[in-house]
Order: sequence, then C-alpha cells, then structure tokens
Amino acid sequence: MLADVVVAAEEVGRTIVAEGRGQGAAVEAALSDVQETPVLVVNADLPAATPRDLLALLGSIPPEGIAVAAAPDGTTNALGLAAPGLFEPLYGPGSAERFLALAPSRLAEIPNLTDDVDALSDLERLDGRLGARTRAALESLRFAAR
Repeated sequence: MLADVVVAAEEVGRTIVAEGRGQGAAVEAALSDVQETPVLVVNADLPAATPRDLLALLGSIPPEGIAVAAAPDGTTNALGLAAPGLFEPLYGPGSAERFLALAPSRLAEIPNLTDDVDALSDLERLDGRLGARTRAALESLRFAAR
C-alpha cells in the first residue's frame, strides 16, 4: 500500500518524506509548500469519509480559523484550516481541545470524519458506510479470522 502512495505522490510531483518525527512534524512539512489558502488535514483511518464530508469540513472553517473533527476519545481526526500557517503540532491525547483553543474555531460534527478506525471492531461498526473495496477487505479479514 505504501508503494501505491509513493507512486501517486510522484505522479503529481510530490515526494514522500519519512523522517520518523511524528504526525505533527509530517503535517508541518507538508504544509510548508502550501500557499495561503484553506487546507484540510485528514487522518487516514477514516474509511467512511466521502467527498461530501470533506466539502462539509471545508465549509465549516471559520474566517481566519480552524474547524476540528474530533474522535470520540478526544484526539483529532481532521482539521480544516483557513490558512496553513494556523497549524501547530498539537496531536495526541486531548488534541481536539488544544486545536479548538488555538484560533477562532468550530467543532465540525461530521459523522464520517469522527468515526475513526483503531481496531477491527471499529471497522465492523462502520460496515454499512464503507466503500466497496473497504468492505471487501473487511470481508477478507472476517474470513481469515475463521
């Protein structure tokens, strides 16, 4: 799967940088090339997310502020930033509250962006909202577990 991501990034002229300094540093590095425009930062463990959800997050960004899609455990699943310079590496336990305190902010209550997957049981809970490929992968995992 990583090889597919690397190829896709290279096809659009981007480079994958894996310095091992954590999520916050990775996002900072990615945003360093972004012009002053609204930007979304979305975690990869949101298999039910749709383009409509991303547009909703984009539309919920307050002027000069941040929209935060929080996970049930208080961490952060997605951010909408009015400008990339608003980002600070605040990830970890309780990060949603820290992001909400960073700038004018809004809690974005978008179910497909708050329901993340940390365990197989989370993926099974989302089964009715998954795309065909993710459903096929889930079925494969179920079959392998038998």
